[in-house]
Amino acid sequence: MPTCKFSPKFLLVSGVSAMAALDSLSLFTGLGLSEQKARETLKNTALSAQLREAATQAQQTLGSTIDKATGTLLYGLASRLRDSRRLSFLVSYIASKKIHTEPQLSAALEYVRSHPLDPIDTVDFEQECGVGVMVTPEQIEEAVEATINRHRPQLLVKRYRFNMGLLMGEARTVLKWADGKMIKNEVDMQVLHLLGPKMEADLEKKPKVAKAQLEETDWRTAKDVIENGEAAGQSLSLMEQLRGEALKFHKPGENYKTPGYVTTPHTMDLLKQHLEITGGQVRTRFPPEPNGILHIGHAKAINFNFGYAKANNGICFLRFDDTNPEKEEAKFFTAICDMVAWLGYTPYKVTYASDYFDQLYVWAVELIHRGKAYVCHQRGEELKGHNSLPSPWRDRPMEESLLLFEAMRKGKFSEGEATLRMKLVMEDGKMDPVAYRVKYTPHHRTGDRWCIYPTYDYTHCLCDSIEHITHSLCTKEFQARRSSYFWLCNVLDVYCPVQWEYGRLNLHYAVVSKRKILQLVAAGAVRDWDDPRLFTLTALRRRGFPPEAVNNFCARVGVTVAQTTMEPHLLEACVRDVLNDTAPRAMAVLESLRVIITNFPDAKSLDIQVPNFPADETKGSHTVPFAPTVFIERTDFKEEPEPGFKRLAWGQPVGLRHTGYIIELQRVVKGPSGCVESLEVTCRHPDAGEKPKAFIHWVSQPLICEIRLYERLFQHKNPEDPAEVPGGFLSDLNPASLQVVETALVDCSVILAKPFDKFQFERLGYFSVDPDSRQGQLVFNRTVTLKEDPGKV
Repeated sequence: MPTCKFSPKFLLVSGVSAMAALDSLSLFTGLGLSEQKARETLKNTALSAQLREAATQAQQTLGSTIDKATGTLLYGLASRLRDSRRLSFLVSYIASKKIHTEPQLSAALEYVRSHPLDPIDTVDFEQECGVGVMVTPEQIEEAVEATINRHRPQLLVKRYRFNMGLLMGEARTVLKWADGKMIKNEVDMQVLHLLGPKMEADLEKKPKVAKAQLEETDWRTAKDVIENGEAAGQSLSLMEQLRGEALKFHKPGENYKTPGYVTTPHTMDLLKQHLEITGGQVRTRFPPEPNGILHIGHAKAINFNFGYAKANNGICFLRFDDTNPEKEEAKFFTAICDMVAWLGYTPYKVTYASDYFDQLYVWAVELIHRGKAYVCHQRGEELKGHNSLPSPWRDRPMEESLLLFEAMRKGKFSEGEATLRMKLVMEDGKMDPVAYRVKYTPHHRTGDRWCIYPTYDYTHCLCDSIEHITHSLCTKEFQARRSSYFWLCNVLDVYCPVQWEYGRLNLHYAVVSKRKILQLVAAGAVRDWDDPRLFTLTALRRRGFPPEAVNNFCARVGVTVAQTTMEPHLLEACVRDVLNDTAPRAMAVLESLRVIITNFPDAKSLDIQVPNFPADETKGSHTVPFAPTVFIERTDFKEEPEPGFKRLAWGQPVGLRHTGYIIELQRVVKGPSGCVESLEVTCRHPDAGEKPKAFIHWVSQPLICEIRLYERLFQHKNPEDPAEVPGGFLSDLNPASLQVVETALVDCSVILAKPFDKFQFERLGYFSVDPDSRQGQLVFNRTVTLKEDPGKV
């Protein structure tokens, strides 16, 4: 028998004696587990207990030792079975060889999960699990041969680089109950017969594609605009992703089929009632806390929750989690509603956690009655972390907790003096989370009616239950709360939705934490939550990002489970894609230089027709004046040009965009300091076949406007990372993140522009009218440049 030493700490934690541990180790290695795997199994108390029971029952049935194939199935059963009531039933099928392959075991586990009520229909069970079905070697040979013939042309071209897993998968689809090893052996043999032995070329490593090239390819294949989550182009839209096989979500009413979902004797009746209420409709919710402004990460959550409902003909609630009255402000409620609407979504209904305060309180009392909650007097600092001491009040009498909870409600305890705690241990090890705490801040909706307020851990799942949510979609950090979610609904015998987690969306060069944004505002680094250098949704809107571009960005990021941190320039690329087709052109000059045309062809100014979209003149045009005095960018003139300079210089004429004229330098007028103050030029129509080296933009009789040029707020990718920025994020501010041009000149076609109207200023970038604009004084924000800055990484 293998020798094994167990530390006293291990024996204490696992609750087994040294002799019992050695017996179990021998039993597990007898099933075919390696000694290392057996030791790891013994560290998991629940798994080792279930595997011991399964092995013992199998030995009693067989009356002999267990072969390795059966042992492997027993281990798979013990590690994956959630309902221990079915252990004996399934062990009997494995021991008798009625279930003898992995596909059969998977089907059996799925069957018992989806049929939680007794008794099990054995005839139906055996049919669903392939009991008695025999797959012959001849059938495997025929199925593999048919699969290889379908892919023969690709196999002959790609040879051993072809995805052999595809052949395996297709053969397994035809022969559901066949042994996987037999299929693999047959695939290997027939491929070898077709292609012959591997040659040197087959063994060469596949050339790697540069990461930057892959990224460029991924992000440039699709330029379609997404409205309300719908894509207009050929790329895989968010709607298509949410409809597709990428999401293995349960159907409404089939919650019990979800791995890890906990069932009770009441589950099927509650699901039946749920279906009667919803009619099998998909129901989701977007549940923000109204204590801050939504940011780019929330855009993914909005698209995911509203988009999943839309993609499946369901409904989505906008529910405010308003359980922290001291942090909530009316402006946050309004801003959140505005941002949801801005992204193009309409909630089925706007609700509030406070709508359900009465019911939540009734359920809290019921929890105490059922012995699942108690009033505790540990202070907040004692409850922090995952290793807090057990409460000395955990086992206080139910009657006493009822009286104390009522006293909490009547305001007889000060804040922090008493809490109501639930009796459970969460996935992350946190013990007995708080359900209610005392707060004397008046609530924005209920006033001072309540002085106790429920926590997120208590409120969230019960509000989902009340609203009959089918899919409770949340980010990965809430995975540790999944056990409390199921536990609370089940212990109260109410409908239990399913919580599904997905990865957060983050951006480099950004902070989105509410606390840190407040620090930025307090330090004067930004003006407010909507400062265009931030990545809150109100800031993005103010900067001029179209909502379609934000939705498009979320679609391109995709429905990911892993946390995603993206580069800002990828979001900006989506913005350019949209604005290129939607922002009419205008001309503006940031740093102006006066140009006097000495031979202007008319006694008065001319009206020049400028197309709104030069690539598609069917989209209309606007008129700008062309007078003897025009203004150009100072950088478009060089008295002593360097090699390669193609704009205006001595002996180097340039074209004025849209006018049909070429101007040629005649005189440079300088001030007392030697600075160029103006230019005198002559104009002419180009000769036949003549084409100047460059065409420059210009304005005449312009509007004087303020233009704000924005760059990244932070200098490093991860401003919150102490390793990257030891001095903290406030020390990483980019001093050049905002440049204000107070006397920019813009052509008069924009004179009637309203806040958030968007334009492309030719050769400069995309700009949006800022809400600070007043009559006669327009203010523009630069949204993005025309092309990505090559200096950005």
